[in-house]
Amino acid sequence: MQKTKRLPREKGFDHSINLMREGYRYILNRRQSLQSDLFETRLMGQTAVCMGGKEAVKLFYDNEKFQRQGAAPNRVRETLFGEKGVQTLDGEAHKHRKIMFMSLMSSEKLADLANLTKKAWEHAVRNWEQTEQVILYEEAKKMFCQVACEWTGVPLKDNEWHERTDALSSLFESPTKIGPNHWRGRHGRNVVENWIAKIITDVREEKLKPMEGTALHTFSWHRDVNEQLLSPEVAAVEVINILRPIIAIAVYVCFIVLALKHYPNDREKVISDFEQYADPFIHEVRRFYPFFPYTAARVKQDFTWNGFTFKRGTLTLLDLYGTNHDPKLWENPDLFKLDRFIEKNEHVFTLIPQGGGEYVTGHRCAGEAVTIEVMKMSLNFLVNRIEYKLPEQDLSYSLVDMPSIPKSKVILTDIKKKR
Repeated sequence: MQKTKRLPREKGFDHSINLMREGYRYILNRRQSLQSDLFETRLMGQTAVCMGGKEAVKLFYDNEKFQRQGAAPNRVRETLFGEKGVQTLDGEAHKHRKIMFMSLMSSEKLADLANLTKKAWEHAVRNWEQTEQVILYEEAKKMFCQVACEWTGVPLKDNEWHERTDALSSLFESPTKIGPNHWRGRHGRNVVENWIAKIITDVREEKLKPMEGTALHTFSWHRDVNEQLLSPEVAAVEVINILRPIIAIAVYVCFIVLALKHYPNDREKVISDFEQYADPFIHEVRRFYPFFPYTAARVKQDFTWNGFTFKRGTLTLLDLYGTNHDPKLWENPDLFKLDRFIEKNEHVFTLIPQGGGEYVTGHRCAGEAVTIEVMKMSLNFLVNRIEYKLPEQDLSYSLVDMPSIPKSKVILTDIKKKR
């Protein structure tokens, strides 16, 4: 019989305030102070287990031990995820829905996305050349909103792109905020779900005919494990699960600019041999800079792992940022070094800015390939296609604010095409 051990426990009644106060480093700080990759605490009035590191990632993505249903806090579902989307499903329902998402990630469809991104950058640069300065984060959100809508087949009128960009971006900007900033995200969720649900209804009534193979066409006609069409509301949630993450790549584009500025040696490598160094540079940006702090699940059934007992229903948080900065996995993790990714090693349980594990049956983000494709095209423009200046500004970013965005949102001036 396996001898059980007690998980290291953080003292105190509830640490929800500390979680908000310490942000991305909350779990990592305690993993280091308690000298354990797993520990027990109390969050949001309930017992919770926090964990990080390679073995913890493997455990967390074991679908026999953990489930996603009921794990995400209400404020996250009401803004970031929506209700009954793929992130909240388990078992066959999740696998069936995930296959639908993965059907959109073929090499041909990703090539189409890259081409749309290229055209969007070319159009944006023509406009930016006529202005004194641009705020890159805001401009990139607008640009990627148009890319996302065109790629998914969602019609976007010329006079509504600003409104749609604002509503969709509020979904990832607001989950951890309080007061009006949080309510902006809830309002945005209602607005975009109603908008997309109406479009899906139009598709089903044949008032609108999106191209076959686009997300809008696929999700509009997708049938669940019971051979039933998704409700327009749930289908809308899934379309938004494509639109929202593409717009959120604006965060990474800002961090690309920071990395190019702060690490000139790596910048020169990318310029000298883009094909060799572009992917390693992008992976290091995704590892080094903050994106998602953690992800949540609940224990499916009682089980024992490495002597520790996990009780059914226990909220469990996986440390995404901390695993990407784990000194046991990464040499000098707080240094930016693209050379870590020169070798084509598998990092499914170590590089987890958008979740870990595998794609089809697991809960790793289906859109990770989309993120990399858009980032690569954006990097190409920033190093090979345009010139710009970074005037004096506050480029610092917080490890407490979630999502973390450079304070100035990255101001660019004197933008022009390279000859």
